[in-house]
Amino acid sequence: MTFRSSRIAATAAAVVVLAGFATACNRGSSSDSAGGGKPALGIDLPRADSDFWNSYAQYVKQDASAQGLNTLPVSNSQNDVTKLVANIQVFRNTGAKAVVMAPQDTGAIASTLEQLSARKIPVVSVDTRPDKGNVYMVVRADNKAYGTKACEFLGKQLDGKGKVAELQGALSSVNGRDRSEAFAACMKERFPGIEVIELATDWKGDVASAKLQSTLAAHPDLGGVYLQAGGVFLQPTLALLQQKGLLKPAGQPGHIAIVSNDGIPQEFDAIRKGDIDATVSQPADLYAKYALFYAQAAAEGRTFQPGPTDHQSTIISLPNGLEDQLPAPLVTKENVDDKSLWGNTVGK
Repeated sequence: MTFRSSRIAATAAAVVVLAGFATACNRGSSSDSAGGGKPALGIDLPRADSDFWNSYAQYVKQDASAQGLNTLPVSNSQNDVTKLVANIQVFRNTGAKAVVMAPQDTGAIASTLEQLSARKIPVVSVDTRPDKGNVYMVVRADNKAYGTKACEFLGKQLDGKGKVAELQGALSSVNGRDRSEAFAACMKERFPGIEVIELATDWKGDVASAKLQSTLAAHPDLGGVYLQAGGVFLQPTLALLQQKGLLKPAGQPGHIAIVSNDGIPQEFDAIRKGDIDATVSQPADLYAKYALFYAQAAAEGRTFQPGPTDHQSTIISLPNGLEDQLPAPLVTKENVDDKSLWGNTVGK
């Protein structure tokens, strides 16, 4: 399958997932009685152009159906905060007792969170932590650890010298900031002999490809690349390197060391082939599972406290709520076939 056809297939799969929600999860009414007395939950998916988020959507569908939850028709804000605000308004008007969202712009959602708080509609934010506005729970992994793990891996691969390109996510997002700041701090402290070339991308694959192409032209001795989001950066990066004859397997002369973030099946396949060296596995399965768990708990009026959980994570206190920090392991050729990794089981 070509890179282009793979992307089209992923997007089509997301459409099928969304279409299936209405019949598999929604009970056809906005009232609590529609779900056998269970409170109605509003769920907004953040985008359909990422393999990671399409996998998350599949898990949400599966878990909502398995748990018999009463979900309103699921929306997708397509990485557009204006659409997210409009979708949340629909949830408010159709009786949502709790809302699950994953705002990609964590600064622009504050007023919407204030409105939901005033209506006593709790919010579970997945993967991203809103800068302001009350949240019931953030379901997220430690994104600073992503940047640190990527730095440590690449630093060792390059023996502490050379040049690394960093395809950053949107710096308007707490995830983009956390990963970028941690990567920079680690490189400065532990590997001062490595030059980091920061490339802001706004989580857009085409922007990442264009900027990486310019960087390769200006720095033909580039030794490594850090992809802050494999779901949107992996395919365009590999396509570009292949086009330029630079996609050499790990262990061969001229190989460009690559570490990614997400843990999607495509990254695992690339690790097995030697196209990339490692990724940090964001737990898409646990994001879905615990987002729905906390949304249901919030709608029922349950509360939680900071401290260790029963699922190998830690709840921490935020200025505007709580955050459950889920584990996110580094995946290399040594553990890429581990069956406990969601990327090896999704869709099976």
